[in-house]
Amino acid sequence: MPRLIALLLGAFVLLLPAAASAQQLIGQYRAYLSERDHFNSSGVRLRSAASIIRQDRANYHRFGRRDSADQDDTFFASKTNRANMERMLENGSASRHVLNRIINGTPIIVVKIYGHGTHGTSIVVDVQ
Repeated sequence: MPRLIALLLGAFVLLLPAAASAQQLIGQYRAYLSERDHFNSSGVRLRSAASIIRQDRANYHRFGRRDSADQDDTFFASKTNRANMERMLENGSASRHVLNRIINGTPIIVVKIYGHGTHGTSIVVDVQ
C-alpha cells in the first residue's frame, strides 16, 4: 500500500508542470466567411482554410469590410497575430469537414483562440 501511494504521488508530481502550462481560452469570435473573404487583396483565390480565415480578419480589422454576422476580436486586430494564423491552426484543430466547408462555401464559423496571457498558440475552428 505505501508503494502504491508513492507511485500515485510521483505521477501527480509529474503531471503538475503539464497542468500549469495548459493553454487557456484567451479569445473567441464568430465570423461569416463571405465570398470576398475567399480572395486576397490582389484578387487571387485563396486555397486554404487558414488563409481564408486570415483574410476575413484582415477585411474586418484592416479594410473595414465587415459582414453582418462578423464579431469583433482584439487578438487578430494585430497584423502579427494574423500572420501567425496558419501556424495557430496547425497547432489547434478543425475537422476535415469544417476545412472543406470553409474552402468550398461561405459558412459562419466560431474561432476559439488558446494561449497564455496575450500570446496565442492555437485556434480551434468549428462551423456554426
